[in-house]
Amino acid sequence: MTLRIDKLGVVIAALLAYGAFVAPFANFRANRIVPGEARTILEALPSGLGAALLVFVAVSLVVIVLKTPTLLRLVLGLAATLALALLIGLSARYLTPPENTYARVAPASGFWLTSFAFVLLTADALTRLRLSPYARIALLAAVAAAAAGLLLSGAWDGLSILKEYASRADTFWLEASRHVVLALGSLAAAALFGLPIGILCHRVEALRAGVLNVLNIIQTIPSIALFGLLIAPLGWIAVHVPGASAIGIRGIGAAPAFVALFLYSLLPVVANTVVGLAGVPRDANEAARGIGMTDRQRLFGVELPLAFPVILTGIRIVLVQNIGLATIAALIGGGGFGVFVFQGIGQTAMDLVLLGAVPTVALAFAAAVVLDAATELSNSKPGRAA
Repeated sequence: MTLRIDKLGVVIAALLAYGAFVAPFANFRANRIVPGEARTILEALPSGLGAALLVFVAVSLVVIVLKTPTLLRLVLGLAATLALALLIGLSARYLTPPENTYARVAPASGFWLTSFAFVLLTADALTRLRLSPYARIALLAAVAAAAAGLLLSGAWDGLSILKEYASRADTFWLEASRHVVLALGSLAAAALFGLPIGILCHRVEALRAGVLNVLNIIQTIPSIALFGLLIAPLGWIAVHVPGASAIGIRGIGAAPAFVALFLYSLLPVVANTVVGLAGVPRDANEAARGIGMTDRQRLFGVELPLAFPVILTGIRIVLVQNIGLATIAALIGGGGFGVFVFQGIGQTAMDLVLLGAVPTVALAFAAAVVLDAATELSNSKPGRAA
């Protein structure tokens, strides 16, 4: 039997080999701001476990490089990712001196590279298996449940990022709610205004180029600059318009952040609405006219349902974009996970940076998976044009 090499597997194996055998697995620091001391897998874990992990990685390299069954690769990726999550928590307890509340242990580059390699293996296997949208959402829920279980079990309590969280738990959830409100609220406002604008641009061709060009220009303005540009007009409104300040409109804070995210969101919503409506088959419209449907009935009964998958793709782009951009809102007092990112940068405390960055990435990833599945489901409905 001829052994066949998996080309992507070679790349994944190279990342895995470097992460496990060359790069440090964990960083130990005497306190939260001093430089860390790198520890390899054999130094960061009890001797038996460290050696066992390296043997496991060596066997995994063979499975990954060769063309092995896709299901085996999926199980290997999921099991290895879970094992690494447990072992990094164990490493924190192993390296931290007893009764020492100042020491910090954080995952190092080797842990991240090794984890990324196994996650990439899992993603590749999922792509090859072509799971249904419901299966992908179920898998996402299982991963979220596993992460929640590890957090609640205390397995990660020794890690420095959890120690940062422990001292800021109330603030964390307050900023989390602000982050979600900014991302979802600006998306809702963009959908409320963007859909009618997109419909108008589709119906009135003379408006289309001008509106889309203006929205394109807004999209090119850097986020920091746009936040700054909004401070003066919103500050003027807060001073001169009765009741504006009472409802939260002011020069700094959530208001300029919300408006900026709303403006950034308009282009994907409007453009995808125009593209989706333009892609409605002419025959469908003619058939609707033939049975006596009015323009309004055709819009809501034929055109928008057929254009919905394309519109939903634009909403997905907006939500993932806004979850990331909402981090910048902290610079003007808008709150969100960016509060921890910029506090950590200012204090040279990378674990505090991760406390803001990790949930942001997790939220964006979950939103992408769910909306991708929703888009696929909307495309697969009976009667949908192929």
